Amino acid sequence: MIKLHDTGVFLANGAPDSAASLSPEEGRQKTMAWSILQAHNTSGNPEHLQIRFDAMVSHDITYVGIIQQARASGMKEFPIPYALTNCHNSLCAVGGTINEDDHVFGLSAAKKYGGIYVPANQSVIHSYAREQMAGCGKMILGSDSHTRYGALGTMAVGEGGPELAKQLLKNTWDIPYPKVVLVYLTGTPKRGVGPHDVAIALVKATFASGFVNNCVLEFAGPGIAALPMDFRNGIDVMTTETTCLSSIWETDSETERFLKTHQRLEDFRELHPDEGAYYDKYIEIDLSRIEPMIALPFHPSNAWTIREFLENATDILAAVDADAKQRFPKATPHLFGKVHDGGVWADQGVIAGCAGGLFDNIDEAATILRGGSCGNGYFSLDVYPTSVPVSLELTKIGATAALLESGALIKPSFCGPCFGAGDVPANNGLSLRHTTRNFPNREGSKPAEGQFAGVCLMDARSIAATALHGGKITAATDINYEPVHHEYHFDKGVYDRRLYNGFGKPAPDTELILGPNITDWPKMEPLAENLLVELAAVLRDDVTTTDELIPSGETSSYRSNPLRLAEFTLSRREPAYVGRAKAAAMLEAERLAGKAPEALTAILNRVGDGPELLNTTQFGSCVFANKPGDGSAREQAASCQKVLGGFANICYNFATKRYRSNCINWGILPFTLDEGAPFPYEAGDFVFVPDIRGAVDAGVEDIPAKVIRKDGNVDDILLHIQGLTEDEKEILLDGCLMNYYARRA
Repeated sequence: MIKLHDTGVFLANGAPDSAASLSPEEGRQKTMAWSILQAHNTSGNPEHLQIRFDAMVSHDITYVGIIQQARASGMKEFPIPYALTNCHNSLCAVGGTINEDDHVFGLSAAKKYGGIYVPANQSVIHSYAREQMAGCGKMILGSDSHTRYGALGTMAVGEGGPELAKQLLKNTWDIPYPKVVLVYLTGTPKRGVGPHDVAIALVKATFASGFVNNCVLEFAGPGIAALPMDFRNGIDVMTTETTCLSSIWETDSETERFLKTHQRLEDFRELHPDEGAYYDKYIEIDLSRIEPMIALPFHPSNAWTIREFLENATDILAAVDADAKQRFPKATPHLFGKVHDGGVWADQGVIAGCAGGLFDNIDEAATILRGGSCGNGYFSLDVYPTSVPVSLELTKIGATAALLESGALIKPSFCGPCFGAGDVPANNGLSLRHTTRNFPNREGSKPAEGQFAGVCLMDARSIAATALHGGKITAATDINYEPVHHEYHFDKGVYDRRLYNGFGKPAPDTELILGPNITDWPKMEPLAENLLVELAAVLRDDVTTTDELIPSGETSSYRSNPLRLAEFTLSRREPAYVGRAKAAAMLEAERLAGKAPEALTAILNRVGDGPELLNTTQFGSCVFANKPGDGSAREQAASCQKVLGGFANICYNFATKRYRSNCINWGILPFTLDEGAPFPYEAGDFVFVPDIRGAVDAGVEDIPAKVIRKDGNVDDILLHIQGLTEDEKEILLDGCLMNYYARRA
């Protein structure tokens, strides 16, 4: 089905080949990734990229903070097309007016700075970007981790907000040239297999080992030709869950048809690797052997074929329950109770967002359900078309009617079911979702408070097959139906009549409309000579997601108020963290005010002259996690720590480049440990890093430090900060990206 090859390979005569007449160095320049990256590279050095993007996209969890950062740093107008979509905090039931206040701010910013404003429920962020912004050979930056438009020939990257603020200030996205991995597709998917099945199988094969971590995936091979564009987009958007950096696909007549349909034929050109292209690794996917898949809580990589799952459901769900009990002691999970009456029974189906709500997915789901029924039991099916144009076309062809007649509900374009802000199931509910993630809380439950629910990811086709059986989990390949292909027709007039497109037409005299919840960032101090941090949270999980660092769902309503949002930091994973971090920040405030907190002096006495060190030692909090930062790109996972006085993360490695960048941009030192080095310390222990400012300034990567245990013992420890760029050094020294820009101004 999927084979991983951890060796370099050339592409010769359209197929992987271990031998070629070119050297690997020459072959790297033959890839699609090379040509696109270098076309956007301003550094003059092909190995050290400084990228300027063609366009940017943000949604309403992120754009307020980005614009606030950029305008505080001197931005006068948007220098490139920048779309502000309103697809995450579209519900206004939480926090009173604050969600809509942010939407009003977004429209006023689009008018003032010359942006594109997509009102709530018109389109999800990635649908709009595909329909109106992506093009062959372009690069797009988005403040959402699923910014992936590779199937349209666009290299797209999801990053934290500060990286978008840099682009608004005409600066660059800086990275070393990444490894490029060939994904070679052959075969044709069988009836009933959809894009999520391929994507989940790919994530299962690659995630745990980090096989493609921070690499570019380059899709090629004869299997592409058999895939409709929605199928390609559905696979591509899920590459984020492999932890790759970006993606790019060969383009062809199908790509051309998509762009022509969306009235942007000028954005098409064929893209193919040149003969002899070299890749650092490669993956083979035989599409004909892919089976319907199901990803169990709590990660898209915890995946099985539906057949395997149904054969072993009691044991598999019991293992999920055991995992949940360990993570959430207050919860009483009982998912293995879903096994009864000759099957496994789900409580809910959801088809939504940038992965599930695509035209072909919903059209085929409607075909499966046409004339049938979702039943009148506990199971429900909710369908969210990804944009109003998609919803309109589904209505015209009768798919919407077929779904409504079956008992499904059609809902507006909204990303909520993907991050826990919509369709929250009942306690101990099992939800099947064609969305991107099934991390804890992504279904909206609060297991730390005793609530619990689980999400399984499945393709829309198998969700529809399950709905047809009243919630009994069923693979779409196990039912008889004949897919009917409908040509998609895009009505651009829907957008022309409702969206605001002001790119290139800024109106500087426009007043920003600031609701009472939209506040400025608190003052942040530059890095001091020495650093003392208290371990405010020690997380031993294999991977810590950004959803655990700052929960999604209703907490995101406060994203425009840094102080209020910070109160939720780690609240569903380590509830004591906020109190510890705030207590440390209070001591630092006393120190900055010229007082001499006895508690700090006593700690510093363990490593030197306490009173003397107190004058030159910054004090704050720190998070230790084995591998933090998998998941969302939103910067709040780092900024909330900084707002609470956080100055460092310590880990063995960072799950994603984007989370590490978020830490750096908010002045949080990204310390790593040697793999396998012991870290037996607990919350309440302290880490003292002498001459940290000098080390960062000089680019020292191996940094001796001391751990001061609660019992008074002191241990030596070796920390690392590897591969900082010159700009990243200055950002850390200045205390955060905003300070860096303010100093330069």
